Amino acid sequence: MIIAVDFDGTIVTHEYPLIGKEIPFAIDTLKRLQQFPDCLLVMWTVREGKELDEAVEFCRERGLEFYAVNKNYPEESAEHPEPRKLKADLFIDDRNLGGMPDWGIIYRMITNGKSFEPVSYEIEPEYTLPKKKSIFSILFGK
Repeated sequence: MIIAVDFDGTIVTHEYPLIGKEIPFAIDTLKRLQQFPDCLLVMWTVREGKELDEAVEFCRERGLEFYAVNKNYPEESAEHPEPRKLKADLFIDDRNLGGMPDWGIIYRMITNGKSFEPVSYEIEPEYTLPKKKSIFSILFGK
């Protein structure tokens, strides 16, 4: 399984171009997922150049190494300047439709092969998803 992971807002808080504070359990969860033999993590971020190097080093200092960074596999060349679609089975990104669950739920979702709703009910049977504004109300004020 290839899991693409965003950096800003997902592993650390949004402070771009600086590196924000580490989001609790993000790196620990990703390191646990790497222990599964069929799990490859790819950092997929808008960062590039110096800011990208800083993000990769931030993770490396905490023991998190990615299979690839902003590409499908380590040997892939950067000859194509246009963005390409990443070949990932799963994306972990704070900009997901519906937001991002906490890292404990993310771990359970991946390891149990379940979606967000069933996992959240297993954790807290009375849990209901918080009411969020729809994308239409955000964009159009309705």
